[in-house]
Amino acid sequence: MRILVVAPQPFFTPRGTPFSVYHRTRIICELGHAVDLLTFGEGRDVAIEGCRIIRIPAFRFLGSVPIGPSVHKLFLDSFMIFRTIGLLLRHRYDAVHAHEEAVFWCRWLKPVFRFQLIYDMHSSLPQQLHNFKYTELRVIHWLFEKFEKSALEAANAVIVICPSLRDDAASLTDPGKIVMIENSLFDEVRFAGPDGDEEQVPGSEPVPISAATEEWLAGRHPDRVVVYAGTLEPYQGIDRLLEAFTRVVADLPGAGLLIVGGVDRELQHYRSLAETLNLGDAVHFTGQVSPSMAHLLVSRAVASVSPRVAGTNTPMKIYHLMASAMPIVATRIESHTQVLNEQTSILSDPEPDELARSIMDVLRDPGKAREVGLRAREWYHEHYSEERYTAKTRRLLALVS
Repeated sequence: MRILVVAPQPFFTPRGTPFSVYHRTRIICELGHAVDLLTFGEGRDVAIEGCRIIRIPAFRFLGSVPIGPSVHKLFLDSFMIFRTIGLLLRHRYDAVHAHEEAVFWCRWLKPVFRFQLIYDMHSSLPQQLHNFKYTELRVIHWLFEKFEKSALEAANAVIVICPSLRDDAASLTDPGKIVMIENSLFDEVRFAGPDGDEEQVPGSEPVPISAATEEWLAGRHPDRVVVYAGTLEPYQGIDRLLEAFTRVVADLPGAGLLIVGGVDRELQHYRSLAETLNLGDAVHFTGQVSPSMAHLLVSRAVASVSPRVAGTNTPMKIYHLMASAMPIVATRIESHTQVLNEQTSILSDPEPDELARSIMDVLRDPGKAREVGLRAREWYHEHYSEERYTAKTRRLLALVS
């Protein structure tokens, strides 16, 4: 088959690595299909045999594309629409694989150009509006709900990434065309060089930890460091994590919380909150770092904590942590429990007292925590390996072949 992948996001940038687009495309090509990938101008081309990457203008004067819904992204999507139409006019595609909001225009182009439509439902777009607090206008949420239902009905196949999305989609369309393919792969990506050669992805090469972070780690008890790595959006529960850590340091002197990620605005807010809570140097913020550095910093901790308080999508980092046997402390919400359980993680209610108790349980008994991490790794290889991912992709393509 010849497939057009429409992915309205920066591709591929170390700042925000779209592994889902990369791995979906890579596996499809490895199964013998030809792919044209249409995406934003921001980023660098990756080396995928059988894939041609096509970009709209980068508009660098606008800066980097922010995470989540934005006027910036809406502006870029308008160019994506015209470029999609241009490609459909010039080429005959058997299927169009539309990521997230791209399905909103591909859904209306389908009867005109007569292609099979794959909707990659990476998230519920109405839920994104709520999580990112983009707008409280009910009419906007209502419109997105109608658009999403229409897209699900028009699609010949639907990819969902977790059980909660599967259940939501199944309530709106035929469950038989839904395939759950978790974002569980994260192997090294290689960029395409100017002469077609492959280059190592920037940020994956070994680099030293910053002096400030290394100094902070040296001042902590080596068996009492926990880490959070990810965005610092409100739904991630960082405020509750900081409040919980006041209880931890009161009972376990020398304990440290390493927070990896975040943009300047968010860092300023949470550093101020940490000062208000009198956490002192018990908490250290690194800001944004490369993926390889984030993995290195996570490996320096006894456990990783995910204090998320909202949302239903499972964070991709959970799969990486499971595969690396890193003990995970996670809040007992659907986002986590649809993948994690009491045998593969340390689950906690998302309240500061309970979260603090779970963190202290890990720090007081690191041996037991390591056993939990090892069970998580076994579970990952059984359920989320590349072999399982490829088998699910074969089933998806059978629906549109």
